[in-house]
Amino acid sequence: MSARAMKQSVKGYLFISPFIIGFLAFTFIPILTSLYFSFTKYNLFAPPTWIGLENYKKMFTADPRYWQSLKVTLIYVFAGVPLRLGFALLIAMILNTASRAVGLYRSLFYLPSLIGGSVAVAIMWRNIFGDEGIVNLLLGFLGIPDVRWFGDPTAALWMLILLSVWQFGSSMLIFLAGLKSIPVTYYEAASVDGASHWQKFTKITLPMLSPVILFNTIMQTIAAFMTFVPAFIISKGTGGPLDGTLLYSLYLFIQGFEFFNMGYASAMAWVMLIIVGLLTALIFFSSKYWVHYESEGGK
Repeated sequence: MSARAMKQSVKGYLFISPFIIGFLAFTFIPILTSLYFSFTKYNLFAPPTWIGLENYKKMFTADPRYWQSLKVTLIYVFAGVPLRLGFALLIAMILNTASRAVGLYRSLFYLPSLIGGSVAVAIMWRNIFGDEGIVNLLLGFLGIPDVRWFGDPTAALWMLILLSVWQFGSSMLIFLAGLKSIPVTYYEAASVDGASHWQKFTKITLPMLSPVILFNTIMQTIAAFMTFVPAFIISKGTGGPLDGTLLYSLYLFIQGFEFFNMGYASAMAWVMLIIVGLLTALIFFSSKYWVHYESEGGK
């Protein structure tokens, strides 16, 4: 390598060095460290002690709260993600019009996603679903009995799911961009052939939008597994009632920073990584049956 090429290479590495240092210091090294901690007994105040697979054995055979947290999280993911994506697609299709106020509507619908993960919104959501909150007042006005959102584990979990559905803004914008990329001529040709609105949706919109649906499904699934703040604030850090809102990330936090079982929490984090990885791989594998690309001739 010439001196000039060497000099250019050094300059290039200097430019990217902040990212490399940050990645090594705050991502790569902590990941490897947590893997080591998952095989140890570590309470943050004493040196870690190697115990092998004991954390994983305890997790799968001697911790019923772990299985409860996994069950609650899977319900949260498999119920919340489809509802969130379906609602986002519906709003995107409504906003996919040539109206002067569309820009304002997009901003208003996206606003919950900007503030949805904040502590303030979680507190507001808790008050809305309180015993004397606006939701129960509306139910009473309609003649429907009040729901004890904080006394029924199932109702409390659905309260969290509704909060996740409310934060549909980012998915909506991505769907809207995908809808804008579908040629209008496809719909015009379908109209000439006498296709109904439902036929246009199932034969044109969904196939053409399937790559975007795949992207949104993967991103929202990963985000749902990492949900923490709403469950922590609404349940006041307990996962109650009766562990009905004990999401995986919340139980991981409880083990690591309340019980100081950092080794056990690290093992939980790695199991979550494996679960999310397997689920993502399954979605990718299934995509060949329902995702269509124009470059592949629709196959």
